Amino acid sequence: MKKIPGLVSLLFTGIFFLSACKKASTEMINETIVANPLDTTANAAMLKYSGRFMNGPYGTVSGRAKIYQQNGLYSLALEGFSSGNGPDLKVYLSKEMMPSTFISLGSLRSTNGNQVYTITGLPDFTQFKFVLIHCEQYNHLFGSAELE
Repeated sequence: MKKIPGLVSLLFTGIFFLSACKKASTEMINETIVANPLDTTANAAMLKYSGRFMNGPYGTVSGRAKIYQQNGLYSLALEGFSSGNGPDLKVYLSKEMMPSTFISLGSLRSTNGNQVYTITGLPDFTQFKFVLIHCEQYNHLFGSAELE
């Protein structure tokens, strides 16, 4: 009979520790349509690479990924873009379709609409030839575009 108070004490201790843990954020990405155009007029940005998005195993993504160069700097434009929603969606330039060697361009700003992301440095686009929409929290690929 002395085991029952010990079990009750252990049960309360377990409940205390479980309730003290914080749940990971599952906040979804903004679904508002955005228009963040890139100036492609004369003497402005020049299209260097382009690819069409394909669905990944965990989501649906459509539209085009385009790499523009202007004044020696690169930008990624997502045009006609649409993606399924999920927590912690990121935009990557990657060497592989599943990200192991990649450059993070930050959080996806919206699941719909044109968007532009600054690319820092001068990556070798013959190696970094995939644009990925990736859920970092759960390591799930929503979609990819191969740049050509």
